Amino acid sequence: MGSRGAALFARHRRNLNLLLRFGVVGVLGVLVNLLTLIVVRRLGPHFDDAVVGLGVSEFNLRWYHVYSTLAFLVANLFNFQLNRSWTFHSNRQSRWWPEYWPFLVVGLGGQAVGLALLTMLMHPQSPVSLPTSVFDDSTGLRTRLYWSQLIVIALVMPVSFVLNKLWTFAAVRGGRPDLADPLHEGDVVLGDDVA
Repeated sequence: MGSRGAALFARHRRNLNLLLRFGVVGVLGVLVNLLTLIVVRRLGPHFDDAVVGLGVSEFNLRWYHVYSTLAFLVANLFNFQLNRSWTFHSNRQSRWWPEYWPFLVVGLGGQAVGLALLTMLMHPQSPVSLPTSVFDDSTGLRTRLYWSQLIVIALVMPVSFVLNKLWTFAAVRGGRPDLADPLHEGDVVLGDDVA
């Protein structure tokens, strides 16, 4: 294997290591997300109840949207801190807030997509809704909300990894913390370290 092949192998090995660490943090984040979801679900109204109607449409903001978002916010903060200190090792190279806000923005984008997916999995008229004959909410393991949340997390996680690697953490790893702040005048928001 030539020097180019060795460099390519090293790059992919490093990416695989990052993906593995990101995955471990993600699994822990899923547990934090689900525990938060269980707690807020038990403390609040039934998850399928409407909170408010959405304009002239037949759709409503439901409590499961609120619960999912609260669980996301708690897990997002947990994941950021662990990814910052363990996965991407950026905690010594950048201030906390300038690095957290891009992570939060990426997460909120994923959460918006996730809420649409969650609605499709929960809405009884959706072609991809989880069947209430199986997920009848009789026990924790048969709760549609929990399974829907797990499916959403699994679908959104790969995109989150790529965006966080290329944007949130790349700028600080590359010694350019100013790139993590797109509001900084004159800077282009692209990490120069895409390895």
